[in-house]
Amino acid sequence: MKLTRVLTKKLALFWLLSLSAVAVVFISSSLLSFFHLANNLQSKQVDELQSMLMEHRHQHTQWNLDDWLPPVLMSYNTVSFEVSKENKVLFRYQGNIQTRFFNEYQFSLDKNNSINVTLKLESPYIQHQISQFELILLLVTLGLIGLFTFYGYRWIENQLNGVEELAARGQMILEKRFDQALSEKGRGQPRIINHAMTLLLEELKDAHKERSRFDKYIRSNTFLDPDLGIGNRLYLKNRLAALSNEQGMLSNGVIYFLEMEDLDLLQQEEGEDAIRSFLTTCLSAIDIALQSQANSFVARRTFNQFAIVIPQLSLQEADTLAARILKICLRLPLPTSKRMDDFFHIGGAFFSVGDDSKSTLEEAEMALRAAQFQGNSSWFMYEKEFLIEDVRKGSVRWRSLLENAIEKQRFVAFVQKVIDIDQSTLYFEVFSRIKESKDSFIRASQYTAMAAKCGLMPQIDRLTIESLLRLHLSKKHSKQSQYCINLHVDSLLSESFRDWLTSFLNQQITYVPQLIFEVSEPVAVKHAAEINQVFALVSSLGAKISIDSVGQQVVGSQYLKEMKVNYVKLHRSIVRQIHLRPENQLFVRSLYGALYRTDAKIIAEGVEVFEEWQTLRVLGVSAGQGLLFSDLCALS
Repeated sequence: MKLTRVLTKKLALFWLLSLSAVAVVFISSSLLSFFHLANNLQSKQVDELQSMLMEHRHQHTQWNLDDWLPPVLMSYNTVSFEVSKENKVLFRYQGNIQTRFFNEYQFSLDKNNSINVTLKLESPYIQHQISQFELILLLVTLGLIGLFTFYGYRWIENQLNGVEELAARGQMILEKRFDQALSEKGRGQPRIINHAMTLLLEELKDAHKERSRFDKYIRSNTFLDPDLGIGNRLYLKNRLAALSNEQGMLSNGVIYFLEMEDLDLLQQEEGEDAIRSFLTTCLSAIDIALQSQANSFVARRTFNQFAIVIPQLSLQEADTLAARILKICLRLPLPTSKRMDDFFHIGGAFFSVGDDSKSTLEEAEMALRAAQFQGNSSWFMYEKEFLIEDVRKGSVRWRSLLENAIEKQRFVAFVQKVIDIDQSTLYFEVFSRIKESKDSFIRASQYTAMAAKCGLMPQIDRLTIESLLRLHLSKKHSKQSQYCINLHVDSLLSESFRDWLTSFLNQQITYVPQLIFEVSEPVAVKHAAEINQVFALVSSLGAKISIDSVGQQVVGSQYLKEMKVNYVKLHRSIVRQIHLRPENQLFVRSLYGALYRTDAKIIAEGVEVFEEWQTLRVLGVSAGQGLLFSDLCALS
């Protein structure tokens, strides 16, 4: 059978089914309407009967239902009728209608519900029969559907003549006979599809010639880190998959996460070659320590974090090996003259047979954070029995400290100037710290992580905003200055905080134009919907918008235009030694071009030397912030 006949039959069947479905829907809707109207009509009749009974009862001291009620019930097609008072039957009527289809109604004739009525009526639609007119209308409709389908079948058959040749060529492509399909161009229809197939087959032939050269490149770069030549994140995932199945891990072992703090900043200072050489030396020393461990491997998870997986290892050996790896790392000379005591951190998680690989990675991450909380270079092993309790206790201590600081309002605001190219103050950025003693403060970078873990960041941001507006902006000397407040992601995602912010800014509407609300670029990109909602609110009230940490991640710049930001702040890793780094200069130029024809100003964060500031001004940066201009000072 020709393909056209197959296609036309399928299309005709589709039309027929579609029209039949439409007909079924209309008929069903009509039936439902009929049933609904019939039931409503019967319900109204029941209401009328109830009204008649209640009126008769109020007008007559004694009921005489036998005189007038039976004829009424007969006209209602009543199956049965019964009036009872306190389970005693006062009146009963049994109709001559015998049916299984009836509707039962129950109602009361007084307020105390002492006189109850049970009424059974024949279904209102049980005796309805299809009329001759309805039958003719149904047959005409079915005939029109059939006629439409027949003529549609003939029309589509004429339209698809010649498509068999095109289908045969497509079959060759599906069977991967590309050369034969290219040689047999034919005259398939539609011609534009046939011509497109020819063009794609020619492009595919050319692509096959290039494919062999890329195969080796892809294989060598898909699973390897391009800088160090070790496994990357995908390689780690595949190796862990090989060590486990659906039931979990196949053997005992350990996973270490080795993280090097501020490695990106160190690279900015010492250069990529020095860091690459240092990492190569470090990994070589670790490989020597792992030579006795069969099937062990090292992979790079992020720029400054490495995973070390060692199967067939006991828990005691895992502790010893973690201390040994840390000792090896501490012996290595860092590529910097500065002393960095808080550089290496190792978190380990021991896994046994049946453990889930994803859970093990999360445990290793928790252990790494625990090692970082200890301070200095250290290692920490995750132990399911003890670590959770230890972390819980640590969280309790932090929560007590933070809640006490919130209750006693021990948060002190510090500010740092942002200087424009004319050396005048553009605005002040606000930093919040916890006052421990007279000259001792806890920085935001130290308590933010635990405050977020305890769910207290919305309260802290709220306290900062209230303190700034009520205690500082009300002063005369502060009425001309602008202040930038960085909002945490937890605050932005909190509906209660957004409601409070709306109410509070409306109350302090006079000072809102002096405020700048700032979020980091990763937060703005990941939570665009919520951020846009908050930004639209504060912008409508007169406040300005700022995005910081721009350039820390590789993301597009379109979101900056969509959010209509006023300030774009470069991450300090872009600013550091920018006069010596053409690639960072290229990034700033591209960002400047992306913000063309917008009102957004580019601000550089972390400017420390004059050469950096000079280069940034040439690149079009509008303002700078850092130690070159001013240090932090308490907000008076």
